[in-house]
Amino acid sequence: MLIGFAVPVSGAWATPAAQAEVARRAEELGYHSVWTLQRLLNPAGSADLTYRNVPDPLITLAYLAGVTERVRLGVAIVNMPFLAPPVLAKQAATLDRVSGGRLDLGLGLGWMPEEFAAVGVPFERRGARAEEFLAVLRTMWGGGGEFHGEFYDVPPVVMEPAPVQSPEPPVLLGGTSEPALRRAGRLAAGWVSSSRADLAAIGRSIGVVRDAAVRAGRDPGALRFVCRGAVHVRDAGAAGRRPLHGSLEEIRGDFAALEEQGVTELFVDLNFDGRVTGPDADPAASLALARDALEAFAPAR
Repeated sequence: MLIGFAVPVSGAWATPAAQAEVARRAEELGYHSVWTLQRLLNPAGSADLTYRNVPDPLITLAYLAGVTERVRLGVAIVNMPFLAPPVLAKQAATLDRVSGGRLDLGLGLGWMPEEFAAVGVPFERRGARAEEFLAVLRTMWGGGGEFHGEFYDVPPVVMEPAPVQSPEPPVLLGGTSEPALRRAGRLAAGWVSSSRADLAAIGRSIGVVRDAAVRAGRDPGALRFVCRGAVHVRDAGAAGRRPLHGSLEEIRGDFAALEEQGVTELFVDLNFDGRVTGPDADPAASLALARDALEAFAPAR
């Protein structure tokens, strides 16, 4: 199982300097990848403070491409309805080029009604829209052409330059519903789990994706199953401890169980811990915890 690490992307610690430090150190320690996430907007007055101070994920990855050389650059996820597919195709191809072919592009449907309202896109029929979106992306990455569908209509066009990775950057689809899981098995290079996934039962979702791949005539063994590891570092020995909650040693011990369920890649993500990203969190202390976690979870070399 490959190991990655999420850079600071939420809360007061999500600064360019902290992101660059974490990405560079992850590369030095042999991590496979570093990751960002997208949150376009938050509802005014919301009590949910999970997504505060979140920068654009693709621009952040372009910045990190300039301060690293080898580590892969992943986003989990960009919500497809918020962009026109040719725009994202151009952004992703450019990011793949400036990074030397290191982009892993996680895509999803979105779930927050306020974001859909703000970008002027209907909330309904997100799944059907996503299937067309992927088709347009691939048309653009192939150099262009034309596409005529229910949601997107593209006249004959040429798009250049192409991505470095051929025929395209790996597309990983998110989602938790069975239709979303099956879509990943049919259409994507793999699946990426959410921060709310039940990690004790993640193998069930992986099984749905694999089954859909088989039904579509694809090799399930070629798919990637990426787990967002939303870790919460706490004192050891807590009763009823959940996976990836506890001491650094306890959390590291949970990795094997995830691999046994079929996870092929795990990235450690501190951004969902309120003690790291909340309004009362000390950015310096959050970064110090990240330094400790980077050392504790570093892949064996």
